Amino acid sequence: MSNLWDLSHLQPQNDVLLAGHTVPTMFWNAVGERGPHVWLRQKELGIWRSWTWARTGDAVRDIGHGLLSLGFEAGQCASILSNTMVEWVLADLAVLSCGGVSSGIYPTDAASQVQYLCEDSATRVLFVEDDEQLDKVLEVRDHLPQLQKIVVFDMDGLSDLNDLMVIGLDDLRALGRDHARQHPQALQDRVAGCQPDDVAILVYTSGTTGKPKGAMHTHAGLVYSVHGYNTIVSQTMSDERLCFLPLCHIAERLGGEYHALYAGAKLNFVENPETVPENIREIAPTVMLGVPRVWEKFYSGVMIALKEASGLQQAAYAWGIGVGSRIADKVLAGQPVSGWLKLQFTLARWIALNNVRKLIGIHRARYCVTGAAPISPELVKWYLALGVPMLEVWGMTETCGASTYTPATGIKPGMIGLACGYNQVRIEPATGEIQVKGPNVFKGYLNQPEKTADTFTTDGWLRTGDVGLVDDDGYFKITDRMKDIIITAGGKNVTPSELENELKFSPYVTDAVVIGDKRPYLTVIVMIDQENVEKYAQDHDVPFSNYASLTRSPEVQALIQGVLDQVNKKFARVEQIKKFWLLDTQLSAEDEELTPTMKLKRKLVEKKYTAQIEAMYR
Repeated sequence: MSNLWDLSHLQPQNDVLLAGHTVPTMFWNAVGERGPHVWLRQKELGIWRSWTWARTGDAVRDIGHGLLSLGFEAGQCASILSNTMVEWVLADLAVLSCGGVSSGIYPTDAASQVQYLCEDSATRVLFVEDDEQLDKVLEVRDHLPQLQKIVVFDMDGLSDLNDLMVIGLDDLRALGRDHARQHPQALQDRVAGCQPDDVAILVYTSGTTGKPKGAMHTHAGLVYSVHGYNTIVSQTMSDERLCFLPLCHIAERLGGEYHALYAGAKLNFVENPETVPENIREIAPTVMLGVPRVWEKFYSGVMIALKEASGLQQAAYAWGIGVGSRIADKVLAGQPVSGWLKLQFTLARWIALNNVRKLIGIHRARYCVTGAAPISPELVKWYLALGVPMLEVWGMTETCGASTYTPATGIKPGMIGLACGYNQVRIEPATGEIQVKGPNVFKGYLNQPEKTADTFTTDGWLRTGDVGLVDDDGYFKITDRMKDIIITAGGKNVTPSELENELKFSPYVTDAVVIGDKRPYLTVIVMIDQENVEKYAQDHDVPFSNYASLTRSPEVQALIQGVLDQVNKKFARVEQIKKFWLLDTQLSAEDEELTPTMKLKRKLVEKKYTAQIEAMYR
């Protein structure tokens, strides 16, 4: 059980844990060293089933030889269209072991998007999860002349399919075993022929404008980055991780799969996106990587549960979180914690806070990591008050993930931390842009040399597009995106992300887009948290027939107005939001307003809902 007032045990490690100059050499070295130990777990039919390193190696070997039997060449691309699961990792490592380029596709992407990504990457083999994903590919395969084979992980419902282009994963593994008997050294030769400067993976940006761009990362950059990761958030073979974010996103690919491969931490795969809360409670990870949306949902769940708790339970929580907050304030200020306060905190954990941690599933967590989007400072403080350090990292697809990090012994809510020791970070004086330089920075965008050139300064620094500042201690802070800064009609510069983060701290708000550029005052478009707002409506006898009627009900409008009033109190009058409009359409990742990582696209929202925005200014 970690002590909130003593975080020295979380100091990073600098030792190299696993040899290997490419991802596949690291993997096969790990198989050789850790063979009988468990690496992966996946829940099937209600039972957690384990994959040892040796079993994982057998599967990757079968799939790799299977690809070779299909004529898959070094340097060719294979894509993976699937939810996060063990098979995703097996396919990824097999493609890399063949000297190929591995590319992920979001399972929420439409058929037209799958077509574009496969065309752009010249995909030769496409792994798909099931019949639903297969249907998307079959719809567009006539436009993909370079596509040679489609491999299906789960063949349920496809037993009668007779299509020469389609093969099940089990059948591919059988082909691989035959190929291995005839050519026993073929896969090892491919691994040996893989060079550090070879492109290993493509990670397509889910940017809010334009078509996705394929960021090219080399083996050298990936290996360098995971070595660096362990110097900022160290892990060992005794750690338990939960793998649930999309593996085609840089956060889970580097911070999840490859970091766990390097450090040996166990990766537990959720059953599906809906079972994440249940699976976290089952696994109780010792290290947890999430995006702000996840941490906000957990907080919201606790707040909703508290409203249904007894008066005694509510009082116990209020006292316990109050004690935790007082210690958190002292820890953040670098002040000593008295013995009496330590004793109170021990009692607070026993009475209330441990139950809250168990409700979330982080009662064993040494620390939690948040990244990929800004997080409310109040949320960071809340987790710290529970006794769980929330460490913010910042980076982007192009930097292999984290470029700045927050040390456990120096948390500053609202700041994204110090520059990681493995790269340089600077503030460009003229524009305030945060820029990055280091071996972890990507090679460039596939097929887009002009955009690659535009992304770098003349002296070789990566332009991130984030505006920020750095304090006297070397901690960086993001103030906004270069293109998102609002200048009101009165000439006031406003950072919309600060307001949006405060709004998202409410359990009733999922996302928000602040409007106000060249306008007399600020307004906001709000996406409500459907589950929590519906619960509120039911508890308060608010009638509604569907999602749209829920957002338009006077009671829900008043609820969100109350949230807005509380947020406005924290800002100067010229920075306050005067009016809001609730999105009355229930959005999912398939909708154009959202990125695959479930973030509202600011420019598209502003364009699509012009009429509603103009109404707020009439």
